[in-house]
Amino acid sequence: MAHGTHDFDVDPRNASIVIGINDELLPRERAVVSVFDSGFMLGDGVWEGIRVHRGEPAFLDEHLRRLFEGAKGIHMDIGRSAEELTAMIRATLDANDMADADGVHIRLMVTRGVKSTPYQDPRFTITPPTIVIIPEYKTALPETLSRGVQLYTVAIRRGRPDVQDPKWNSHSKLNCISACIQAAEAGADEALMLDPQGFVATCNSTHFFVVRHPDGPDGPPEVWTSTGDYCMPGITRRNVLRLCAEHGVTAREKNFSVTECYGASEAFVTGTFAGIAPVTDIDGRTIGTGERGPMVEQLQRWYVDLLDREGG
Repeated sequence: MAHGTHDFDVDPRNASIVIGINDELLPRERAVVSVFDSGFMLGDGVWEGIRVHRGEPAFLDEHLRRLFEGAKGIHMDIGRSAEELTAMIRATLDANDMADADGVHIRLMVTRGVKSTPYQDPRFTITPPTIVIIPEYKTALPETLSRGVQLYTVAIRRGRPDVQDPKWNSHSKLNCISACIQAAEAGADEALMLDPQGFVATCNSTHFFVVRHPDGPDGPPEVWTSTGDYCMPGITRRNVLRLCAEHGVTAREKNFSVTECYGASEAFVTGTFAGIAPVTDIDGRTIGTGERGPMVEQLQRWYVDLLDREGG
């Protein structure tokens, strides 16, 4: 049965969480936004998924920089500083007694605000932006990190930046949702998406890497990922490239084809929620041995060390 990198065990504590909406802290059952909100109507907004590690929002500065860059890209003034958003996040964690918690995932969402009437023009927005902070007890399933996931190369491409810039982490994710549906219908866990030229770009909700041995099976491994031209600037993706550099592993951002994925010794995906998860199958082709490989296992250990060292 298909699953995915965002699978988790249901935690009963999430039924009684407190959610931050603008300057209010509300119980889950009362945490609502207007039907006239720009995010609900049009997907007009930006968001971040943030992992809480040992009570601290991991790599928060990087997440907020990406959030503000995306907001500037769509000409939206969040109306709060990074310091104010940080205070709102911490207040929401405190309200949930999560200040020292581990295994918490936050969804921070900012929309353009409430509109006077259902219409796309931002000038019809009549309130400041809507800010929502949802913290949940949620961690990736251990089997996802060990057994891995299966991918399917979909027909839906990552678009050019002059159509809808894939570097925006926007609320409008229909192309990724369509890709996810196509992969699920094919029996896979997640979609592998190509760029407009037909090279590998990314997955529908994670970033993609392969491990190859250009000098032969006994030669040193190289970690490859896409150029990054057609994917969101992933924070975990960047940290993996950084870890490779720190530990002397050759890592390349380059164009490569799906055929080169089939012949890889290992493959994996990265994301804030699950961290690093192996890929064992692409389009029915077994990758490597079909099990988590040594490079992925090593990167997972390095990533946990990085979280311990710098995650908060």
